[in-house]
Amino acid sequence: MSDVKADAAAARRQRPLSPHLQIYRPMLTMTMSIVHRITGGALYVGTLLLAWWLISAASGPNAYATFEAFIGSLLGRVILFGYTWALLHHMLGGIRHLIWDTLHGFQPAEREWLTVASLVGSIALTLVVWVVGYIALGGPR
Repeated sequence: MSDVKADAAAARRQRPLSPHLQIYRPMLTMTMSIVHRITGGALYVGTLLLAWWLISAASGPNAYATFEAFIGSLLGRVILFGYTWALLHHMLGGIRHLIWDTLHGFQPAEREWLTVASLVGSIALTLVVWVVGYIALGGPR
């Protein structure tokens, strides 16, 4: 009986470990892949905000005033800013994947450049959208 246990223990020791985060060195492309999935989930939540906006606009002035009070609050603006970034980041990540679908950008330097470009681009575009929106609305209310 002890030989069976010893053989089983030896077999467990000889099996290779499954790759996981303790083995892989975290890379920017790996991190951005995870963030791309998270932003996709955040877009679902943001779509609920969009639906709330449309439903409140169709429901009358009181319902719209409630929505406007929430979205105009600090929390509402932070959520809206995050939604804007998630939307732009997810879009640029999709463009990065579209480039990869054309079989381009697979060299290590190209992968890193595309990843950094999508991150920096999403932050820059978010700021541009908010600055333009702020100017178009005439500044603080």
